[in-house]
Amino acid sequence: MPAEHMQKIFGMQDAYVKKMERDFGVAIVDRNGELTISGKEEMVKRARGVLEQLAIISGRGNEIEEQNVDYAITLGMEEREGELAQIDGDCICHTVNGKPIKPKTLGQKAYVDAIRKNMLVFGIGPAGTGKTYLAMAMAITAFKNDEVGRIILTRPAIEAGEKLGFLPGDLQSKVDPYLRPLYDALYQIMGAESFAKNMEKGLIEVAPLAYMRGRTLDNAYIILDEAQNTTPAQMKMFLTRIGFGSKVVVTGDDSQKDLPPDAKSGLDIAARVLRGIDDIAFCTLTSKDVVRHPLVQRIVKAYEDFEGKEAARSRRNRERMAEKRGRKRQG
Repeated sequence: MPAEHMQKIFGMQDAYVKKMERDFGVAIVDRNGELTISGKEEMVKRARGVLEQLAIISGRGNEIEEQNVDYAITLGMEEREGELAQIDGDCICHTVNGKPIKPKTLGQKAYVDAIRKNMLVFGIGPAGTGKTYLAMAMAITAFKNDEVGRIILTRPAIEAGEKLGFLPGDLQSKVDPYLRPLYDALYQIMGAESFAKNMEKGLIEVAPLAYMRGRTLDNAYIILDEAQNTTPAQMKMFLTRIGFGSKVVVTGDDSQKDLPPDAKSGLDIAARVLRGIDDIAFCTLTSKDVVRHPLVQRIVKAYEDFEGKEAARSRRNRERMAEKRGRKRQG
C-alpha cells in the first residue's frame, strides 16, 4: 500500500488505526508498508476488510475523515464493509472549491437513489444526516443539466421554541434568518456569484412557505425544508402546488417540532396519508447516517434511546391506568 494512502488511513498520530484496534480487539502493525493484523480470526478478517475498503476510497483521491472510519467500523461489525466503496462511487456534483459531494452512508445512498427515481420524496431523520444538503446538491445538478428550469427552496418561518418579537427591517430581512441554512448550502455548492446571478434572474428562489399559496410550480426542483413545522393544511397546500416537469423533496426531523404542543405536524399526517402511492418515496435516516462531528451522532443516539424509554414508560402507565379502570368497573 502506498505511503500516502497508509498515512491517510492511519490518521494523525495513528488515531484511526487505534480506534480500529480498540473496536475490533486486534493489533495492527505497519512494517515497511506491509500491515500485520493479529487477534481473533473473525475480528482480523473484519479489520482487514475495513482497511481494504478505506484504501479503495483513498485511492480514488478522497481524504479519509473520522466519519469514514467510524462508519466503516460500523459496517465491519455487521460484515457489510464491502458496501462502503460502492457508496463512495456515487458522486452527485462538486462544490465551488472542487470537493465532491457524495452520499456517505447506506441510508444516504438510498435517499439519493429515491430522489433520482421518484417525483416526490420525503427525507425524514435527525439533524446531521444530510437530508437538506444532499437534496440541494441533487437540485443544483438537475438545474445545471437543464433537467429543470428553476430551483425553489422553502421552509416554514417558525421560531425554534423562542418568541423573537418584532424584528427590525423589511420583510426580506425578517425572513432571511429562517432561510439562512438554505443560503449557506447554495453558496457552498454554487458559489456566491453564480447564486446571485441566478437569484436575480428568478431562476433560484428562496422563500417562506407562505409565499407558495396560489402558485403552480412547473418545471421546477422544489425543496421543502423543516417540514415537521408545517401544519396539515400547509403541507396539503404545498403538495398541491406541484406542476408538470417538477421534482419535489420534503425534508424534516420529526423529533424537533417547534409547533404548539397541541398542534399536529403536516409531515406526520403526510407520512400516514401518502404511503403506498406510486412515484412517492419515504426515506428514513437514523443516527447511523449522521455525518457531522462524531459527538453529534452520539447525542442523537442518546436522545433516541431516552425518547424510546420515555415512550415505553408512558405506554406502560396508560396500560396500568386502563387495567385499574377495568377492575373498578368490574368491582
